[in-house]
Order: sequence, then C-alpha cells, then structure tokens
Amino acid sequence: MGVLEIIFWWSVGLVMYVYAGYPLLAGLLARVLRREVREAEAGSFQPTVTVVIAAFNEAAHIEETVRNKLDLDYPAEKINVIVVSDESEDGTDDIVRAINDDRVRLIRQVPRAGKTSGLNLILPEANGEIVVFSDANSLYQSEALNHLVAVFADPAVGYVTGRMVYKAPDGSLTGEGCSTYMTYENSLRAIETDLGSIVGVDGGVDAMRRSIYTPMNADQLPDFVQPLTVREQGYRVVYQPKALLYEDALASANDEFRMRVRVGLRAFHALKDKAVLLNPFRFGIFAWQLFSHKVLRYLAFLFMITALAANIPLALTGDWFWRGMMMAQIAFYFLAFLGHILRHQELPKLVGLIYYLCVLNVASAMAWVQFLQGRKQVIWKPRT
Repeated sequence: MGVLEIIFWWSVGLVMYVYAGYPLLAGLLARVLRREVREAEAGSFQPTVTVVIAAFNEAAHIEETVRNKLDLDYPAEKINVIVVSDESEDGTDDIVRAINDDRVRLIRQVPRAGKTSGLNLILPEANGEIVVFSDANSLYQSEALNHLVAVFADPAVGYVTGRMVYKAPDGSLTGEGCSTYMTYENSLRAIETDLGSIVGVDGGVDAMRRSIYTPMNADQLPDFVQPLTVREQGYRVVYQPKALLYEDALASANDEFRMRVRVGLRAFHALKDKAVLLNPFRFGIFAWQLFSHKVLRYLAFLFMITALAANIPLALTGDWFWRGMMMAQIAFYFLAFLGHILRHQELPKLVGLIYYLCVLNVASAMAWVQFLQGRKQVIWKPRT
C-alpha cells in the first residue's frame, strides 16, 4: 500500500471514527460501565436557585426570558434572577428595571467586557445553592428547573446540562440541519452520562453548584471551560434530557457560520487551557472522551481535506475503485453545495444534515486558522 493510500484510509477512518466510531464505542462501554445518577423525584428536592443571564442589546427577548424564569413551576421564594448587562445600548437595562419583582436584579457591566467577565462579576452576588445559566433568549419548559436541580441530589454531580431543542420557525434548511445534529449530540450526551461525565454543554439550560464556581479568564468560553473545570475538581458533569429549552435555530447560514467560528475559536483556546484533562493516567476514560468528542471533532476538517487531496492523484491513475471513491466525495460536497444554494426551499433532511456538517467544518477550519494566528474573542453579539 502506497503513501497516498495510507493517508486516504487514515483520513477516512478518522472522519468515520469522529462521527460514528466514537459514539458506537462509547455506547458499548456505557453498557458495561454504566454509572447511575442518583436523581431525586422532580419536585421533592428544591434547593435555592439563582438564574444568571448575560445580555448585550437583548431588548427584543429579555423581558420574556426573565418572566419565563420567574413563572417556572418552582417555589417563588426559592428562585431569583440576576441579569448582567454588558453595557447594552438598546434599552435592555430599562426593560429589566421595569419588571416589578423583588426577585429580579440588574447589574450593569461597564465598560463592555464580554459574557465571561459578566458571569465573573455577578456570581459572587448569587445567593442560591444552585446557579442556573440561561441565555438571554432561552425559554424553559415549566418543569425544566425541577428536573435540573433533581440531579444535584447526587453529591457526585457538580454540573448539569439540559436538552436544547432547536426550532426552525420558517422551515429553513439551516434550522433543520441544526435540529438533526442536536438530536445526534443529545444522544451522545446520554451515552457519556452513563460513562460518568459529558464533555460538552449548550450553555442555555445549565446548572452547577455555586460553591464550586471558579472565576474564568475573560477570553475563555464559559459553556466549555466551566464544565471542564468542574470535572477537573472531581465532580460529574451530566445530561438531564427532561430539562427542556426551546430556542429558534438560526435561519441564516451566515449567522450560523459566524457563531460557529466564534465558538470554535474559543473552544480551541479552552482545549489548550484544559489540556491536563487529556491525560488518561489522571482522568481515565474522560481523557479519551474529550480527545475523541472535542479535539478530533474540531479537527475533522483536516481529515476531510486530506482524504480529498489524497484521492485526487489516486483517481487520476485510472483505477475504477479510486474513481468511485472520488465520485462519492464529489457527490457529498455537491449535496452540501446544493443545500447552500437552495437552503430556503424544502429539501430532504439528509441534504440538510450534510450541509450543516460542512458549515460546521468550514467554520472549524477558519477558527483553527485564527487560533494559530493567536486571535481571541472576548465580546459577543446576540444571535440574530
């Protein structure tokens, strides 16, 4: 077997491992090493809760989001909300101040310093035993909070993430692809919970024990770094599928792409900062999970590129097998291109998923380039 053939098969094998092999192996291991979560019955375990919301120019969503948290099926005296406004300019602050409820507090961050700095600012003000992290446009199902906190009845659990369900209000292709991908991610999180801990959360429906919160650097991605820090402290990070959050997917591919580049860039920095967790002698199976689910996943674009690059000269030899492999790759990327061109029309879900996977990997490629250039992202803008 020649060098090009070895490169091709290794590249294809790694792509297959990232998206199918790792979930399959994790699922098999979970059946053998299944680790239960000692979850209380919903409503029987109700510690005090502080919901924290970081917002920048969220006037269109903030009131509905805050009231959604206040109206959850949870004892009113055990819940409060703190909103940190990152020097908002659109009236977000006035809207929060106008909410006539003593359980709501606004803290304005000046000058603008980003979500992570905002969370560091308000967490010392949180008096709940459990801190819940909500996005400024996140709406919870009425029982979501009860389901989230029920998991903390298990003293081994330090961080819980719920189930984010993306909706495509206009039936756009990006929305459908995103929804299918999240279904896949949620299934993988359920498997990883059985292994002990998950390696990724959404950030819009998350909770942790206030006593173990650790301040982060301003450039760190809180949805990524804080759960890893909790795991580093020896606690479990688990998935609670009964805690539901509904959020609209981005209908615009450009919006989705820009968001994914920002997340990817900060994720690369987070993996660098938390590289200690990749040591299997200290963190066992979790090190393998993190490497497979995050490191290889974010670098999958490299394997896709090398598979294509190695296939081209092999196909030019005239061998029918390599020509067939080339045609298969061309067909895959053609479907992604077709999805992009016709993204506002109704197309099969498979096309939507292929398109969305390509959006994710191109975004990861751009984030990787920015990471190598030393760029960092601290401030953010609302999803539109």
